[in-house]
Amino acid sequence: MRDPDFDIDGWCLEDGEVRHAEAPETFWIPERSRRESLEAGDLAKLIFRISVDNEDENVSIERMWVLVRERTPSGYIGILDNEPGAIAKNEEFWLGTELPFSAKHVINIEKRDAKTIALALKEPRTRWSG
Repeated sequence: MRDPDFDIDGWCLEDGEVRHAEAPETFWIPERSRRESLEAGDLAKLIFRISVDNEDENVSIERMWVLVRERTPSGYIGILDNEPGAIAKNEEFWLGTELPFSAKHVINIEKRDAKTIALALKEPRTRWSG
């Protein structure tokens, strides 16, 4: 399974570990052991780099929550739990879109509850095709 690619998909994920290494005093991320032990229903905040159609800026950076659906050998499959503010509603990348990610992308975590566990079991709006 391939990671999202900016040139192919119009968006990709930023590496939270790199951001933390660049500014450890001001850019906190959860401990690696916690980022590697997410369960279905947990929420992971990721940094998205999104292509936008704007004269002044052609890239938007957004921090958005992703609902963990399952673990994979390389990380996780999740469902976007936010609506991107920088782009118009579309069929390829919006609330409910399935996407792969790994521990290095996670910059924050919210523990699961009964509601998020139930949401993780639902069919995604759009399946990851990569």
